[in-house]
This record gives sequence, structure tokens and C-alpha cells, in this order.
Amino acid sequence: MAQVRTAVTHPLPPGSTIGIFGSGQLGRMLAMAAAELGLRTHIYSDASGPACDCAAAATILPYTDAEAIKAFAAAVDVITFEFENVPLDAVEIAGQHAPISPDLKALEIAQDRFVEKTFVANLAIPVAPFANIESEADLDAAGTQTGWPARLKTRRLGYDGKGQVQVSNSDELARTYADMGRPAAVLEGHINFSTEVSVLAVRDRNGHTAFYDLPENKHKDGILDTSRVPSQLPQDLIHQAHDIARRIADALDYIGLLAVELFVLPEGAAQCLLVNEIAPRVHNSGHWTSDACQVSQFENHIRAIAGWPLGATDRHSNAQMTNLIGTAANSWPTLATQSSTSVHLYGKREARPGRKMGHYTEISPISSAKTREK
Repeated sequence: MAQVRTAVTHPLPPGSTIGIFGSGQLGRMLAMAAAELGLRTHIYSDASGPACDCAAAATILPYTDAEAIKAFAAAVDVITFEFENVPLDAVEIAGQHAPISPDLKALEIAQDRFVEKTFVANLAIPVAPFANIESEADLDAAGTQTGWPARLKTRRLGYDGKGQVQVSNSDELARTYADMGRPAAVLEGHINFSTEVSVLAVRDRNGHTAFYDLPENKHKDGILDTSRVPSQLPQDLIHQAHDIARRIADALDYIGLLAVELFVLPEGAAQCLLVNEIAPRVHNSGHWTSDACQVSQFENHIRAIAGWPLGATDRHSNAQMTNLIGTAANSWPTLATQSSTSVHLYGKREARPGRKMGHYTEISPISSAKTREK
């Protein structure tokens, strides 16, 4: 792998340009946050998306076009990405012409579920039992290692519940693996968790890490439905969650916003927190920060990769973020009448089942919270 630059050497002044791989809604919100700081953005993607509407420039060409990627990198001051499945070859080429933050290593690890879980486990951080599957010859041993039930997941390209199926026994595993086309996969043991939370950690180029409050997440059909703050996690587990994220970020020499999804196990379990997955980017479970914090996850990601001081991560309001999936976004006229609700629509032209079209955040004063004593 060629040498790539990972950090700016000095804070980028207003008027500088942030390059973003990917044109989805996360790129859109990053572009909007950058504009608030007087920074321009340039999108590179193989398809036009909502981020292009908010960026100063956009290059819509294949990720395999090396010359286009070189030209893109030469036109920006630092490069980041809004999704973790950007082809590594493209990022490596770009990194020879402009700094890349977060580091290419974070992207490489997050693109492969088996590599990711191995990386986390090697840091002595608990994860669910897991086993690698390269072919049908690995199925029996994998089931023995994880126990039943288990979840079969493709090692690459899965998100929002895609590329994963729950299986109950070895026969079902064999059928499901064949139906999936016998890909490189990972089998994960079932975890009886009580709650899922995520750590939203932002780390600057000097190694300083700050944390947002942990949101409590609920999913429907494998897609995040709501994220709520404050969570009901006791303070000692919050500290443990922060420590887990800090250790992961430090091991990656990470710059930017890192999300770590955690399973909270029932009281009395041998381990209290297990890492589900990591996301080397701004995260859906942190969308509430735009309305309930002075500095959002998007602005702090831009600050970190641009070499600026991190902004405050304190929360001034309680909040619940709800995703608008598919035609649910058609409820925007009603949501827009609610005084305590902020509506965020992504400008996507077609509402499809399972597609994130927007979200809304309901906020309330912190003083009205009924939280468990810490």
C-alpha cells in the first residue's frame, strides 16, 4: 500500500476546500456544516446524490477513474468520506495528493465485518462470539463456535439490515449460505441484549477525544428508527463505553467523528457492554446533535479533519430523533407545525421502502427529564 497523508499540518483557514467521498445525506449534512465555518466542499461520487445540492463542486465519475480522483484530490485541502464502502484503491490514490481523515486503516477495517470484529477483540474489548466463513467447509465449525441461534452476515457491503439473516441450526445455515451465493461471511452468536447505545466520539489531530451523550437506539426491520438522549445507562457504564471508544480511536490514530455501537446486556451478565460494530464517519444515531447541542457531530467532524479546535459536545436539550423511512417523509406538513420539532429532509427524489428520506428531532428542556439517579 502506498504512503498516504492522514492529517493536515495546520488549521485550514476559511475558504479552504473539504473533499468528500460520497454524495448521500451524510455528505449533505457535512457540506452544510462546513459552509457554516466558511469552508467549501467538493463531492466525489459515482452517482449524483443530495450532497451535490449543497456543495461548491461535485465530480460524478467512477471510483475507478484514477485520473479524475487525482484531479479531485489536487483541488481540495483534506479529504474525508461519508460512507465506509468507498473503494480502498480510490482513497489510496487520493491520499497521495491530499491528506485523508480518518485514516485509510479505519476504512479498511470497517469494510470487512470479520476484520472489524477481530480488530476489536484483539484490543481485549468484548464482542459477540463470531466465526469466519470462506466456504461451505467452514459452516459446521462456525456453528459450533457461535452456538444457536446465530446471524449470518456477509463480510462486506451490508448496512441497514442488508446482507444478514438469522439462522437457528446448521441445516438452516447451510441453506441460507447457499441462497446468499456462498459469499465470504461471518457468523455471529445471538446476543440477548437489553438496550443498544452508541458512543459518538470525536478525536482531533493531537489525540484529544470528546464525547456526546450516549443515545439509546431502537431499530425496525434492521434500520434505525429512533435515537433518544438521555439514555438510562448508569454513569459507570457510560464511563466504560467512553473507554471502549477511546481505545478504538487511539488504536486507529483516528481523526474525526467515530461511532461505536454497543449492546448493553441485562444486569447480572458476565460482560456489561459488547461492541456491535464501528462506523468511521458521522452517524445516523448522532443526528439529534444538530438540534440539541451547540456544535453538532457534523461540525465537529469538519473541525477535527480541518485541524480546528473541537467544539463543545454538551447537550442543551433532551432529544429524540426519528428517521423518516420511505413514504413516512410525506408527513412533513404535519411535523412542520409542531413547535418543538425540527424537520430535516434530504432532498431525495424518490421515496422507496427502506430508504432514509429524512428525520425529525423532538427536543425538550433538560430540567423536565425523568432520569434514573446516577
